[in-house]
Amino acid sequence: MRARLVSPLFPVALAVLLAGSLVAQATQAPVLTVHSIWGTREFASDLVSPTWTKDGAAYTTIETDSAGHTDLYRVDAVSGRKERLVRGADLVPPGAALPVAIEEYRFSSDGTRLLIFTNSARVWRQSTKGTYYVWDLPARRLIPVSAQPGYQMFAKLSPDGRMAAFVRANNIYVTDLTTGAETAVTADGNDNVINGTSDWVYEEELDLRDAFRWSADGRRIAFWRLDQTAIRPFYLLNADSLYPELVPVRYPKAGMPNSEVKIGIVDLASRQTTWVDLGGDKDIYVAAMDFAGSSNEIWLTRLNRHQNRLDLLLADTQRGASRVIMTDRDSAWVDHNQPRWIDGGKQFLFVSERDGYDQVYLFNRDGSLVRRVTPGGWDVLQVYGVDEKKRVLYCSGAIDGPLRRPLVRIGLDGQSLTRISPEPGSHGIEFDPTFQLYVDTYSRAGIPPVQTLRRADGTLVRTLADNIALAAKVAGLALARPEFTTIKTADGVELNAWIIKPQGFDPSHRYPLLMNVYGGPGSQTVTDSWGGANYLWHQMLARDGYLVASVDNRGTGGRGARFMKMTYLHLGRYESADQIASARWFAAQPYVDPDRIGIWGWSYGGYMSSLSMFRGAGVFKAALAVAPVTDWRLYDTIYTERYMRTPLENPAGYAEGAPLAYADSLKGHFLLVHGTGDDNVHFQNSVRLVERLEAANRQFDMRIYPNKTHAIAGGNTRENLYGLFTAWLEKNL
Repeated sequence: MRARLVSPLFPVALAVLLAGSLVAQATQAPVLTVHSIWGTREFASDLVSPTWTKDGAAYTTIETDSAGHTDLYRVDAVSGRKERLVRGADLVPPGAALPVAIEEYRFSSDGTRLLIFTNSARVWRQSTKGTYYVWDLPARRLIPVSAQPGYQMFAKLSPDGRMAAFVRANNIYVTDLTTGAETAVTADGNDNVINGTSDWVYEEELDLRDAFRWSADGRRIAFWRLDQTAIRPFYLLNADSLYPELVPVRYPKAGMPNSEVKIGIVDLASRQTTWVDLGGDKDIYVAAMDFAGSSNEIWLTRLNRHQNRLDLLLADTQRGASRVIMTDRDSAWVDHNQPRWIDGGKQFLFVSERDGYDQVYLFNRDGSLVRRVTPGGWDVLQVYGVDEKKRVLYCSGAIDGPLRRPLVRIGLDGQSLTRISPEPGSHGIEFDPTFQLYVDTYSRAGIPPVQTLRRADGTLVRTLADNIALAAKVAGLALARPEFTTIKTADGVELNAWIIKPQGFDPSHRYPLLMNVYGGPGSQTVTDSWGGANYLWHQMLARDGYLVASVDNRGTGGRGARFMKMTYLHLGRYESADQIASARWFAAQPYVDPDRIGIWGWSYGGYMSSLSMFRGAGVFKAALAVAPVTDWRLYDTIYTERYMRTPLENPAGYAEGAPLAYADSLKGHFLLVHGTGDDNVHFQNSVRLVERLEAANRQFDMRIYPNKTHAIAGGNTRENLYGLFTAWLEKNL
């Protein structure tokens, strides 16, 4: 549970083309149904996923040929001319009859070798285990990274391309690609000890999966070692066989022990490992690590258990001695941000909320502050990179408020702030390595994304993906776009919101209202951006006579630290109060039926819909909760303690924020949905809630999805799920 389109300036030629296409295709618009949204590709986007070449002159893409083989193409960035670099049919492993498919790939630094990932399998959220090969482009030869049985993970070529390192069965191995000789770098990996990858909670909450790094000279590998012996297994139940199987997950619940972390640096010539001095406190997290501009030092970020202090350390790779060069601290929590090294490691940039908003700061290598680069007063939302030659930083920020995502540029001297993208809406940016060009994925609320290639000053080069087919289908539906508004609560807090109104909206008529909520720390549902399949489903409900709305409560992002962190130690208190107050505000509007207001959400949103329903007894007629946390004692250490500390330290906060505590206040219709294979928010949460509801003699509805994860997806599952939502709302709202 992690936190945190056509505009008036749309290129004229593309707008003309799009308009003609919309006219031609409007009569072909599909019917908006649960099946068309979730059971077909009627509303799929045609966006591209370019991978820039080192020189920024081109990018590479994968295309599937008529026989189902994956070919790799080089595309000249400016002209769009394509040339095939790798013919998928040629990728036949030694001794095999059929070629492998390219699922992911990475070039060696000199471009002569291609590391290919295939045959992938899921590990928790992502498919991170599989089989790796190296395609030697000059020799046109496919080389297995390992001849040994078993899945491989996170393979990476050495800087000179002669070796490949990977993880298998919790140990790190290195293969000489010339001889095929494979050597174990670590040997103590087992069910308890993990080398080179991460445990469940590091992966889920710190986004750490690939947990080893090559040095620039290829002589050393630095890696995480996690000893999860102290973490008790939580057992999921796989009931697909005659005798159900218990599936253990090493999952640290709030207040319980975590893995003990160590950082090692192994010298590949001597096979000797140096362990970094991480300090006297063993109850810590190492959120990020890499070599620091040379092979002689690594940097790492160390978080204390409360996560209100982040130390940036430099450590000697031969002796393991370390020193703190910079500390970021807060009375509530700090985010696990990473330094961005520039000038060959002489300086670094770091994002911090120390002045009340997420801002970018420039430091020297010794940790001395040079200056705040960004001007303050609004949150920097994403840093895209630094053009070191021109000494400028590119980022997006809430310069126009939290709803929009413009690209801006500012000098590293803190001067000359320039808005690159003037259009309203949201821009997702990917610069080439030389910062001459970037791909802009742009959308607005109700308007599907388009992708354009632009120069660094924002000048259009060409369109990469116009998404005309999707735009035409959406236009043909004649949907009313979301309207943005603000809601002022009784205690004077202004909350951002959007509302979708039915076609042919009559302000004198009273409509049922469904509110969609997430509401977790640093999150946002109210942005001027395309909303994908959920947006189309909400529009389907609007077509059927519902109003649909969403409100960003206190604790959400884009409005500075004070607005976001006021929920500290009290998750659920202010968020649910704001959702209840918003429902009451809507109830006072002449076009809303006050007796038919519902709320729905998933994950933190499921927590919010449950808590708001129970605490607002009688405000909502119906609530739909998917995979909700029902007691923060049941959730993991890193996420929960960041906002709540431990149950022992904050018993009142945990008790107050648990939907379980208010289950006997249920009034109205309540649907509880959960997958029994959810490794993130355990099915246990819903089981406990069912116990409380039954004990209070409250009636409710429930749907379980056997063995489905937190995503509740796969096959026809999503279509079935949203079909359930639709029918249940029709009956109960």
